[in-house]
Amino acid sequence: MAASLSICSSLTPKLFHNQTLMPFSHSRNNLSFLTHSLSSLTLTSRKQPALSFTAKSTDTEAAVSVSDPETESPGPESEPVVEKVKPKREEVFAVVMVGSRQYIVFPGRYIYVQRLKGADVNDKITLNKVLLVGTKTSAYIGKPIVPNAKVEAIVEEQTLDKKVIVFKYKKKKNYRRNIGHRQPITRIRITSIAGYEDSPAATLE
Repeated sequence: MAASLSICSSLTPKLFHNQTLMPFSHSRNNLSFLTHSLSSLTLTSRKQPALSFTAKSTDTEAAVSVSDPETESPGPESEPVVEKVKPKREEVFAVVMVGSRQYIVFPGRYIYVQRLKGADVNDKITLNKVLLVGTKTSAYIGKPIVPNAKVEAIVEEQTLDKKVIVFKYKKKKNYRRNIGHRQPITRIRITSIAGYEDSPAATLE
């Protein structure tokens, strides 16, 4: 009964929209029209389609396979990988004099010094003017140099330093000069510091 009332309520606006409203009267024609329209109605229930969700598998998901460790055949036991630890070398530095300048050098690093005449690329050189050698616990101080101490290096490049602008000006003389200069330098890489072990050392407490 509730279903028939809801259908009638839904259809009444369409009937009144298509047909013009007539004044209410108790005539048989109107009653026959209403009975004829109600008798022609049929109750139909719409079944909503069941929603079905299907998971789309991508290429990457299809390539992944899950295996049960219990069902897998036991393979040969893998040997534990032992990492080789390199022995730490003693951290040491030195102060050397090249020309008229002093440099702090470390093994494995490179420095720029003034042009070394007669030195070609990949030539091995030895710096004998070692003023000081320092380690974590000791210091070897030269007077003025540390005896038997030497710093070995290798020549990597003969190049020029960055340009320096030299500008000269004299007022009221119409004198201006703009000159650029690049100092020739040499890049050397320190390979080792040795020969200082036999010298007297100042050890920390």
